[in-house]
Amino acid sequence: MSISEYYKILENCNGKKIAIIGDLMLDRYVWGNVSRVSPEAPVPVIDVLRESDSLGGASNVANNIKSLGGVPILFGVVGKDNNGNVLKSILEKNSFDVSGIIVDETRPTTVKLRVIAHQQHVVRIDNEKRESINSEIEKKLLTALENNIYNIDGIILEDYNKGVITQNILQNVIALATKHNKIITVDPKHSHFFNYKNVTLFKPNIKEMEEAFGRKIFDHEELIEIGKELMHKIHAQNILLTQGEKGMILIQSHGGVHNIPTRALHIADVSGAGDTVIATSTLAMTAGASILQAAILANHAAGVVCGEVGAVPISKSALKNSLQNDSL
Repeated sequence: MSISEYYKILENCNGKKIAIIGDLMLDRYVWGNVSRVSPEAPVPVIDVLRESDSLGGASNVANNIKSLGGVPILFGVVGKDNNGNVLKSILEKNSFDVSGIIVDETRPTTVKLRVIAHQQHVVRIDNEKRESINSEIEKKLLTALENNIYNIDGIILEDYNKGVITQNILQNVIALATKHNKIITVDPKHSHFFNYKNVTLFKPNIKEMEEAFGRKIFDHEELIEIGKELMHKIHAQNILLTQGEKGMILIQSHGGVHNIPTRALHIADVSGAGDTVIATSTLAMTAGASILQAAILANHAAGVVCGEVGAVPISKSALKNSLQNDSL
C-alpha cells in the first residue's frame, strides 16, 4: 500500500466519532533532578522543578483520538473530589464531550503520580479504588451510551481493572455494538479477559496474555499458538498482540498471521503506548482501513510515542513523518 493511501486514511479519520468507555485517570507528574541521596534512607532526593497534570487511562485514549482528528466521546466515572474537578476541567478546556462522565461519591478519582528525574521514572504512586461500580452507575453509563449510539462510528472498551468495566457493562456494550453494526475494540486486563466475546479487535500485550493463561511465553511461535487459542475462546474477529520493542502480531479469524516489526527509533518511555495503539487502530478502521492497515498505522504511532517521556498522544503530523521515513 502506498504512503498516499495511508495519508488518505488519516484524512478520513477527521470527524469520526469514537465512544470510549472505561477507567478515566488523571496522570500527575513531578519533574525534578537528583543530586544527592537522603541521609534518612538509601533513596534519592528529588529537587522539584515543576509539576503537571494530564489525561490518563481512557481519557488518554480519547486524547489520542482527538489528536488524530477524531471526535472522542468519553463514558466513565470520576469521584466527587478535587482531582475529578481537575480531570474534567482539562477535558472541558480541550473541548471534549464530558456528558457521559458520571460522578460517583463513593470512590476517588483515579490518580497516577509519577516522579521523573533526568527523564527517568523514579517512582509511581497510585490513588484509586478497584472495586466495581454499583448497579446505579452502571445503568447511567449504559443509558448515556445508548443515547449516543446512532451518532458514533466505533466503540473502545478500555479496561484498567479500576472497576468501571464490569461483566454487565461489557456484555451490554458488546451487544449494543453488535446490534447497531459498530466497530468495537478492546484493550483488556486480566479480570474479564476471556469474557470479551465477538469483538472486532482484541488487543492484549504479552504480560496480559501470560497472566490470563497462567504461564510464561518463551518464544514467537508459542505466542502465536496461544493467540490462536485465545481467538478460539473469545471468537474475536482479530487479535493484535503487542510485544513492546518486538512490535506486534496480528492474528485474523480467517487464519491470517502478520508479524509487524516495531518502528520505534528509540524507547524513552512506554507509558501510554497501548492507549495509542487501540486509539489509532480503532479510528483507522472507522475511516475505512483494513485491519492490517490499521495495525500498521498503530505500530507507527506507538513507535513515535515511545520516544517521548510520559503519556503523550500521537499527532497526525508525527505519524505522517514516521510513515514517510519508513518509505525512504
